[in-house]
Amino acid sequence: MPRATPWKGPLRWKGLRRDNEAPPDPLNTALRMLARRPYSLAEMRRALERKFPDSDQVRTAIARLRELHYLDDKQFAEQYASSLARNRAFGRWRIRRELKAKLVDYRQIEPALSQAFQETSEHDLLEQSLDKKLRTLHLPLTRAKLATLCQGLLRRGFRGADIMKAVRRRPELKTIADDQEPIEDESLEEENLKLDQ
Repeated sequence: MPRATPWKGPLRWKGLRRDNEAPPDPLNTALRMLARRPYSLAEMRRALERKFPDSDQVRTAIARLRELHYLDDKQFAEQYASSLARNRAFGRWRIRRELKAKLVDYRQIEPALSQAFQETSEHDLLEQSLDKKLRTLHLPLTRAKLATLCQGLLRRGFRGADIMKAVRRRPELKTIADDQEPIEDESLEEENLKLDQ
C-alpha cells in the first residue's frame, strides 16, 4: 500500500488562510467583543490592555468607541440592572454587587438601580422569588428550612426586614416565622457590605 503524502498545495478554505491577514488592532478586537455582549468602559479597557499590553492604540480605541456611543457606562448600567431585575429577579443589593463586578462607574450605579426598580417593583420580585423557593421546599417547614429560605433570598439581594415581612404574611410560614427572632437590619447590611467587597 503506498504511503499518503501531505498536501503541498494552497489551503482551499478561506478560513484557514492566515498569510494575508493583518495583525489585530484594539478597535477591531473591541468591536468583535461588543458584538458578543455589552461591556462597561473599565471592563473593556481591562480586556484590551490584557490583549495588547504594550499598545498605545488601546486609549485611542476606547476614545473612538465612546465617541460612537458603543461604550457608555450609564446606558450599560441601566440596561444591565433592568435586565437582572426583570429576568433574574434579583434585589437591589445583588444588582449593586453585579454592577460593581462589571466595573461600572460608581456614580452610575444608584441612578441605574432607581430606574430598574421604577420599572419593576422590588416587593413583587421578592414575592415571586419566595413563591419559587416555596415550591421546592418539602413541608413541614422547620426552623432550619426557614433559615435556608431566608439565606437564599438574602443572596438574591433582598433586605432582611423585607424578607421577614413577606414570610410572616404567608399563612403556611407564619407560625415558624413568629418564633424566629427578628433579623437586625444592621447585621444584614454589614453582611451585604462584606459580600459587596
